[in-house]
Amino acid sequence: MFKFFYIFITSLIFLNSAFAENIIIFKFTEQELSELDVRKVRGANNKTVYSVGSNENGNFLKAVADNSASGLGKEIKIDLNKTPFINITWKIEKDLRGIKENTKKGHDYAARVFAIKKTGATPLSNRAINYVFSSNSEVGENRTSPYTKKSIDNVLASTKDNLNEWVTVKANVKEDFKKFHDLDVNELDGLAIMADTDNSKMKSISYFQNIYFSAE
Repeated sequence: MFKFFYIFITSLIFLNSAFAENIIIFKFTEQELSELDVRKVRGANNKTVYSVGSNENGNFLKAVADNSASGLGKEIKIDLNKTPFINITWKIEKDLRGIKENTKKGHDYAARVFAIKKTGATPLSNRAINYVFSSNSEVGENRTSPYTKKSIDNVLASTKDNLNEWVTVKANVKEDFKKFHDLDVNELDGLAIMADTDNSKMKSISYFQNIYFSAE
């Protein structure tokens, strides 16, 4: 009996330790939504409408972008040597099919998550990996943003494969900064969520859930 109890407790400790390695970024509560940094994209007519909800898997964020562009940001230090992997569960209900995402006129995404590293004194000097749920590109495609060479669009999901379906994706942020920016990044400085349609003048509906960093 003692042996069984010892194994049981040891297993719990192991599981709790493994779980503790996960760095949860957003809680998606009404209180958190009111506290997040909201930034409208320069030149956009409207802000994206964000609201929170819940399902059997927990809280989620809903984003409705109707000819609008604004993001929700959080400054948070992430040790990429311990937890280099970003995990995102998301869904696009209404996508932006037909736009050319590699052009300024079509550079819109119904769902994107920015991983941000400060590399200078001003926000314009920051480097970013823009993890996107694309409406037109294939998973695995990546390219420099048409607006700045300091941000890379990296397609982790596509509505070509998963429209109106929850999708969970994972990426090694530390390796991506080295691959795309040639930077050895040990610590991330922030994360931002955005849904934008200001260039295409279209409307999108998307959802975000369970965004966290993990060791593997």
